[in-house]
Amino acid sequence: LLRQNFDIVALFTQPDKKVGRKQILTPPHIKEYVIKNNLDIPIYQPNNLKDEKNINIIKNLNPDFIIVAAYGQILPYQILQIAPCINLHASLLPKYRGASPIQSAILNDDYYSGITAMKMDVGLDSGDILAWEYCLVKNKDIKQLFDELSKIAANLTIWVLNNYNHIQPFKQNEVLVSYAPKIKKEDGLVDFKDAKTIYQKYLAFKYWPSIFLENGLKLKYINLIDTTSQNNMGEILQITKNSIIIGCKLGKIELIEVQPPSKKVIKAIDYIRGKRLKIGDIL
Repeated sequence: LLRQNFDIVALFTQPDKKVGRKQILTPPHIKEYVIKNNLDIPIYQPNNLKDEKNINIIKNLNPDFIIVAAYGQILPYQILQIAPCINLHASLLPKYRGASPIQSAILNDDYYSGITAMKMDVGLDSGDILAWEYCLVKNKDIKQLFDELSKIAANLTIWVLNNYNHIQPFKQNEVLVSYAPKIKKEDGLVDFKDAKTIYQKYLAFKYWPSIFLENGLKLKYINLIDTTSQNNMGEILQITKNSIIIGCKLGKIELIEVQPPSKKVIKAIDYIRGKRLKIGDIL
């Protein structure tokens, strides 16, 4: 928006949050960007957009458009009436409405995903579609896909704003609706039933919450070996120079790095040496 010389009258973003073990108060990335680049853009961080005070602030700003991306709150009706509210959602709606569309596309091993520009209504990602663009998902992890979708969303935003008066919005097909719930820490729990499921979770949850076993061991760096062989769950099948091959009920994975609870990331072969595990043992 800045590069294309749009006049940004204000930034609304989430309040600063305490992050990490030391609970350091950390601003949202978009606020950091504005401050770091000395941009003359007022920043607002309300806890609740429904407050009359916040609604009046936006009214007085008199925007032509309100652009929303990954904001985390549903905009109240009064704000939707101030100006067209355009949301950039990281799925091809009506698929994956909700909080985790990117992770859901990876978890389900979708062939493609994309960005939908939507005119917001009071529902959850249920507004009329303005435009969309596709991208391939296959074998991308969460960061790779997020970065690609971010670039698509940025370009799509400019296109929609420049062509808004010529766009004919169309309603979403309610028959095809699916939902992508908020990711919880316990979603990272895996067992050795299915190698494909473990690998897709690894790609989707690489940065948070990671994937981990019942004993708390995090599987930090893995590869998918096959999806069809039948093995004992968790059996060490092979030890190579840099990794170990683990059997699943269906398929095999290569385990390269792990992280024991409250410890640093180490090589998987160093971990099994420390535990005195060998071929045929269960991880």
